[in-house]
Amino acid sequence: MREADVPNRDVQLSEQFIRTYEPVVFALAVALRRAMEEQRAVDFDAREALAALIKTYRTRESGLIYETQPTNPYAAGILEKMKSAIATLRKGLEAEAGTDILRDNDVLGVLVFLERLELQHNNGRRRGRAFLDFLRVYLPNVPAATPADRPSVIL
Repeated sequence: MREADVPNRDVQLSEQFIRTYEPVVFALAVALRRAMEEQRAVDFDAREALAALIKTYRTRESGLIYETQPTNPYAAGILEKMKSAIATLRKGLEAEAGTDILRDNDVLGVLVFLERLELQHNNGRRRGRAFLDFLRVYLPNVPAATPADRPSVIL
């Protein structure tokens, strides 16, 4: 894919950003993998769900609260699981730090990173699961999170 075709190019993701938010990236990647497996979804379903979430977080930047919902039921299921994972992650980090330390802009950056990973690993087949296979390789057999397993992020 050409750089000009990459969506959300205006979101700059530095190596420092990825290192700082690595626990958040990991937690949301695990949530995405689980959601895809539960929904029996394909890569394009994940792409659609991530695009809808990114659009939702972009509207939050402008001060509006508008939730974008995909019409694809598989993507909608993934979206709901991801929203739940973000809320759980925020709640855990807030309880740990005593303040809301995960800003909407940070979540947007992580979602754009996951979207770029999907674009990079998608094989282009309509029912393909190359991205899901990638997640399975790099996130093998991750057990369900317990409250004690929350990622620790000190920002």
